[in-house]
Amino acid sequence: MTASITRLNPPTMPDAAAAGYSQISIAEAGRIACISGQVAWTPDGSPVPAMLGGQAELVVRNAKAALAAIGATAKDLMIVRIYLVDLNETRLGELWPHIYDLFDGAQPSLTGIGVAALAGPDLQVEIEMTVRVPD
Repeated sequence: MTASITRLNPPTMPDAAAAGYSQISIAEAGRIACISGQVAWTPDGSPVPAMLGGQAELVVRNAKAALAAIGATAKDLMIVRIYLVDLNETRLGELWPHIYDLFDGAQPSLTGIGVAALAGPDLQVEIEMTVRVPD
């Protein structure tokens, strides 16, 4: 039996569900996986796309591959942290469709962090995840 994750958006807090995530995620007892930050690197070493949208597409592909490697899906995400270089409203707007693709309607807890730089000079976005590993 796979235990579920309960999502909460208490009425005493801002309604995060309207934005596609949850204020609180509660996992039943089980194994938890911490997935390292995924960036726009490929297994074959292809160049990093110059545009944020291209990078976001690769980052989400890598994130989904990591989930699949442990038998998990978006519904198993507990919290996602997104690190974005030069975070602003325009860049967030460009990123959101890719994040919604990763979430696939699951609405995990979410933290967005604006940063000056990431692990490589060309990298613009990184996503790390905490996941409840399915039984």
